[in-house]
Amino acid sequence: MAGKIFYRERRKVGEKEKKPRFKLVAVADVDLKFYSEHLRKKELEEIAATVGAELVLLKAPKDKDEEVEIKE
Repeated sequence: MAGKIFYRERRKVGEKEKKPRFKLVAVADVDLKFYSEHLRKKELEEIAATVGAELVLLKAPKDKDEEVEIKE
């Protein structure tokens, strides 16, 4: 079974900004370390193809009430 890499779009990055638009959320069944939390789509695709993992885009909640962020 191939592993999975879960990611979502960042909220505070615009379409034309030169910043990575995606945030790494979790990795399952893949022995892999990430040294960056924010990645570009091409970077995620290349990593997933190399390690044989599936990319899973997490949907953003529609209501602001549903949104929960844990800060450490």
